[in-house]
Parts: sequence; C-alpha cells; structure tokens
Amino acid sequence: MSLDIDVIIRGGTVITMDPERRVLRADVLVRGDRIVAIEPRGRIGTAARVVDADGCVVVPGFVQAHVHLCQALFRGMADDLPLMDWLRRRIWPLEAAHDEASLRASARLGLAEMMRAGTTTILDIGTVHHEDVVFEAMAESGMRGFSGKAMMDRGQGVPKGLRETTRESLRESERLAAKWHGAESGRLGYAFGPRFILSCSEGLLRETATLARDKGARIHSHASEHKGERDEVRKILGKDDVDVLAGWGIAGPDVILAHGVQLGRAQMKRMAERGTRIAHCPSANLKLASGIADVVAMREAGLVVGIGADGAPCNNRMDPFTELRQAALLAKVRREDAAALAPIDALAMLTIDGAKALGIDGQVGSIEIGKKADVAVVRLDGLHCEPLPTGEPYEDGAAGGDPVARLVYSATASDVTDVLIDGRAVVRGGALRTLEEGAVREEARREALRLRKRAEIR
Repeated sequence: MSLDIDVIIRGGTVITMDPERRVLRADVLVRGDRIVAIEPRGRIGTAARVVDADGCVVVPGFVQAHVHLCQALFRGMADDLPLMDWLRRRIWPLEAAHDEASLRASARLGLAEMMRAGTTTILDIGTVHHEDVVFEAMAESGMRGFSGKAMMDRGQGVPKGLRETTRESLRESERLAAKWHGAESGRLGYAFGPRFILSCSEGLLRETATLARDKGARIHSHASEHKGERDEVRKILGKDDVDVLAGWGIAGPDVILAHGVQLGRAQMKRMAERGTRIAHCPSANLKLASGIADVVAMREAGLVVGIGADGAPCNNRMDPFTELRQAALLAKVRREDAAALAPIDALAMLTIDGAKALGIDGQVGSIEIGKKADVAVVRLDGLHCEPLPTGEPYEDGAAGGDPVARLVYSATASDVTDVLIDGRAVVRGGALRTLEEGAVREEARREALRLRKRAEIR
C-alpha cells in the first residue's frame, strides 16, 4: 500500500535513465506512489520524511527480468553440474519436494536478498505446485513483479511430484492468473511459465500462447541456454528451440525468454522483428558453463535485453550488482573490445530496458516526473568506491567522475541504504522494513534442512 506522505530524497546525484540519460545533482520529491518533482538541490522545501542522499547516487529501482524465488532455498545444493544434470539430479527433485512452508521460506529469502540490494521489480518463474504462496510472499514484501507456475507436461527425468497433464497445467495457470493478475493495485501480475521446450508439449505451448493473450498476461520461458540443451532440442525437433517456439506462438512483445546464449545473429534478427524480449543472466551462464551471451549483438539486432540473476543454485547470488558488473565486463571479453558495452548501457539493461522487456517502462525503470516511485539510494563513498572526485566533475565524467561507471564497476549490494517501491520504504537505513531479516534467515535454515531430507539430496 502506498503512503500518502511526502518524501524528499535530498543531496544525491540522480541517474535518471530518462531518454536523455541525464545525470543531475538534484533532489527528488515523492508524493504517495509517484515522483512529482526533480529539482536542483535545496529548491524543494520540507516534507514529512527526508532521505539523506549525500555521497550517494539515486537510481531507478533495479528490474530483474529472470529469477526463481522457488530455488532460493537450494543455494549450495546443486553446484558444479552442467544444465541437464543440474536439473534432473538436483533442481527438479528439490522442487518436487517443496511444500507450502518450504516454498514460502524460499520466496521470502529471495525477496529479502533482492530488495536489500535495490531490486524493486522481478519477473519470476515458479515451480509446478503451491504458486499462491509465492504471490502471497510478494504481496507481503512490497515487491513489484510478475510470477507464474512452471508448466511441465512432459520431459525425460521429470520426477513424479512435478508431472502434470496438459489440461491440469492450463487449468491451474488460468486459475492463478484470474486471482493474481493485477493484484495489489496492479503491483503484481501473472506471467505464464512454460518451463522450456524439453518439458512442454506442442499442445501445451500452443494453448498457453492463446490463453496468455486472452488474459493480457506475459509468457516467460527459457531458451537457447546451453549447448547440451540445444543439441537435445535439435535431435528431437530438428531445429533450434526459439524457431520451434515461434512457430507455436511463443514469440512477440509479450514473450520474455531467458538466456539466449546459443543464439545466432539471424535468430536474433528474427526475434527482434517479432518483438520477443531477452533476459540476460551472466553469472548463471558462467556457473553452468553455458557460455557468454552476445548481448552487444542482441542489442545491435534491435532486441530488448534485460538482466536477471536467475536462481540461487545456479549463481549463487540474487544480487543485481553482481549481474550488472558481469554483464558489462563479459561483453568486453565476448567482443574483445574494452568499449563494447558502456556502463550506461549496462545500467539500462537493469533499469529502463528491463522495464521495457516486461512491458511496464511507462511506469518504472527511470526517474521521471509522473512515474512510480521505485527508487534506490546507493552510497558511493565506501573504500571500494573512493576516491570520490571533488568539485563538479560529473558534468563530463572527467577524472574518474562518472557516477554511472562507479556504480557499475565499483558499488556493491551493501552500499544500498534506502529502497522505495510505490513510494513505500521497503529498505530504510540499510534495514529491511517489510520483512524481518532474522525471521527470514531462521525460517530458511529450518525449511532447507526439511526440504533436503524430503528430496533425499546428499
């Protein structure tokens, strides 16, 4: 629920991510759930609450375009395995063992970690069962986001606890969409989640495309992630997953596909022409040895590319700062060009482009008058960020004065001091406000032990 009080974020350097990519020494006035003024320092008068942003940058809240809240509890339980073994030997058995208590603990852990690090919007894909619990945790936390149950009506190595028929999958997804799409005054939305092409029948994918569009919802899946996965798809279906998915209706501006590591340039161009979006997950792609996605080529082809941490067992963090830095650095390695992806472009993928990938860039993703007050305040005066330049160097970025580069290359999650979502303080002074950190930690430890025993993971 938004608070009907004025909040001034005072004394910071505002990285607006507006169309001109302005960086301003300014104060930001929030009224209710909206940004109502951005003025030079000192020109906004008094307010019920003042956030001191001296020595900080004020940035749009981070948009993570691909995460798995249901897997936060699996951290450390699935290390050092290739994708298909990782799924069949660890992730699917663990997901099948979830009950409502363990899934709630997992969702709350993931939400707490991400909000504490400045994430204000997520696109999540769940497991097959108990998806209401995930939405309840999102509602409680104050996070903005989309989620949806995983849809799986086929697949080699799928455990009994994740198996469902096509009709069951569609019926439960439709029920969830009716209940949660647009909930919490529009803060929550539904995204139909056919897991990936090897776990979904043609019938399920075709009907999902029709159903999602009837509901005005998004479609979220995985594609072209790992060479082993690509080879399996080619063996079974005779061509690559993104081409098969497009033929079955899973393409367009309402479709967000995670990864795209294996995409060729011609595929990128066709996807861009259809309007399909991509979520880049650099750390997960490294840990599962999937490769380095060519995000520069994707952007050159016209694809909208967001960033996501993916799940805790393939990362093992859900930290937007890690993904921001990795995205910027890996693009340079991929292209053998130190200037391949500028810091401002990497930041765009985690803010305004991520919002565009989710279809909500008219509401969030930049600090502009009239937009939702989803904002993070990040200190840049830690030892790992010093020396901060003196004077007025931010105008031209000279002498190490570019705050965007400092944010992308130097800042960490622990530098976040305050986070607002819909104008509501979900983090204040570095402390979570909507979730109690100690309770989240205790619940996660207890339920992780119970879950591991149920799944018989050693």
